Amino acid sequence: MGSAFVYAAARTPFGRFNGALAGVRPDDLAATALRGALAKVPALDPAAIGDVVWGNANGAGEDNRNVGRMAVLLAGLPVSVPATTVNRLCGSSLDAAMMASRTIESGDADVVVAGGVESMTRAPWVLPKPSRAFPAGDVTAVSTTLGWRLVNPRMPKEWTVSLGEANERLRERYAISRERQDAFAARSHVLADAAWNAGFYDDLVVPVEGVDLARDEGIRPGSTPETLAGLKPVFRPDGTITAGNASPLNDGASAVVLGSAAAASRIGADPIARVAGRAASALEPHLFGYAPVAAADQALRRAGIGWDDVGAVELNEAFAVQSLVCVDAWKVDPEIVNTKGGAIALGHPLGASGGRVLGTLAHVLAERGERWGVAAICIGVGQGLAVVLENVSAS
Repeated sequence: MGSAFVYAAARTPFGRFNGALAGVRPDDLAATALRGALAKVPALDPAAIGDVVWGNANGAGEDNRNVGRMAVLLAGLPVSVPATTVNRLCGSSLDAAMMASRTIESGDADVVVAGGVESMTRAPWVLPKPSRAFPAGDVTAVSTTLGWRLVNPRMPKEWTVSLGEANERLRERYAISRERQDAFAARSHVLADAAWNAGFYDDLVVPVEGVDLARDEGIRPGSTPETLAGLKPVFRPDGTITAGNASPLNDGASAVVLGSAAAASRIGADPIARVAGRAASALEPHLFGYAPVAAADQALRRAGIGWDDVGAVELNEAFAVQSLVCVDAWKVDPEIVNTKGGAIALGHPLGASGGRVLGTLAHVLAERGERWGVAAICIGVGQGLAVVLENVSAS
């Protein structure tokens, strides 16, 4: 089989919950990211795209009925370009990129665009249908913004605790202090602000039409461990997880153009990075924050390298505690992790985050001249994904 390569990546700025992107439909956000990625490779005839694979974690509102296909149509691509939507919750767009790379490696397509979208602001409330006609009592509208809902009563209670409570338990198991979490979170904001100021994101982030948002909305440049230490715990009175050391709710979209080596002339650009390995892992649902550990280890084995070879890591920061647990388990230098900030600062629109970490990793490798990098993400209900990239200019 041949190899799959990353040729281009783009994303929208990530908006805060009920923030600047609150008025933009998720399918329009998806179309924006898709157009933005294709604008990076203007020589590519969109009709040559073999498939579009799109991630989305909700699908209950305006992102219903295959939002990937909606993005293709709204972006003005030829109606002959097919598309599908996948849901692996927070890992959806990284899963989409993994699927796209397999499609290319198998020879089923030369060019595939992967991406994802989430509008957590516009996620709807849902009303389950009654089990019998004409019920006399009240009914409850359930929010679909985040986490467990409409839970099957057969599920063990331990598995269905809130995402925050699950991470408090992870913190207890691996003895991660509040001080380490706050320091990690402050670093995320400082590095994100510095990366924006240095122009790193200028080529990765595309504007959303009609919205005055030039950069990610959640970055707080003045964050310090001391200021974060003043925030109260959210999930337990005596807990350590706060609004400051966990990722916020966000809106946004991301896209990545992938292709075969032979597609370079058709795309009109040289590839940035090769997909060298990938893996999925799973464990007990409430330990989801630890799942990237096994996924990354397996992806590295499939790439034929080890952690000593890795020069850059993009790990989605769902919570500071789970990020620290993963970094500790991998025994990597923390200074190579999320050097341009992470989700605590940039934001975590669920279906878009995988595309963000993959696109960012490809550009970090190119900027720093490092050969190998890992993109990884934890996923609710106990899963993790990881992709190993090889910088083609350093190979």
